[in-house]
Amino acid sequence: MLGNLVIGLVTIMICLFLQVAVLIWILRYYRSHSSTLNNPSFWSGLRVIQGVMFLLLVGNMIQIGVWAEIYVILGEFSGFEESFYHSAVNFATLGYGDVVMSEKHKLLGPLQAVNGALMIGVSTGALMTAFQDVLKRTIQSKNPSE
Repeated sequence: MLGNLVIGLVTIMICLFLQVAVLIWILRYYRSHSSTLNNPSFWSGLRVIQGVMFLLLVGNMIQIGVWAEIYVILGEFSGFEESFYHSAVNFATLGYGDVVMSEKHKLLGPLQAVNGALMIGVSTGALMTAFQDVLKRTIQSKNPSE
């Protein structure tokens, strides 16, 4: 159990590092497109929000892939495809139960679910911050006196 806890916590830390890297990437993307938001149109706001959403999705998929690779390395799955599916189910906290790990490594499933819930929460917060900024800029461009 202790070995699985260490593997899980190290993997969570790797995913946290990846999430922070993606957030920095998003911040740079947002800054580089902020000039289009000074006089925002529907399409410019949509483009920026879609870009943020896409980058967040890529970041979460990479984290799912990290967990999937750990499962393959541990011998839980023979192929990456099934491991990625199982990892995505855990990360999204769905818990279908159609594909399960052995007793030896079953603790990693809940650890990944906690990791997924936290990272999806961070992603949601980043997306809402971008959305609120686009909305604020849109309202200010319509009412410049405020």
